[in-house]
Amino acid sequence: MSRLAVDWTRCDGHGLCARLLSEHVSRDEFGFPVIAAAEISDADESQARLAVSACPALALRLEQPART
Repeated sequence: MSRLAVDWTRCDGHGLCARLLSEHVSRDEFGFPVIAAAEISDADESQARLAVSACPALALRLEQPART
């Protein structure tokens, strides 16, 4: 499982991530993403990768859990 994360220094609030990944991301009153569930299931990972690659500010990323 991957985790969805936002680099707040890059995010401009375009909202594309919320449109592409609406089951995990919504928008606040200023248009910035609110991540409801940071854990991305294997079934949703391809859609999450699409949202990450489409982010115009390169602010969205998928993080892999640390291996122990």
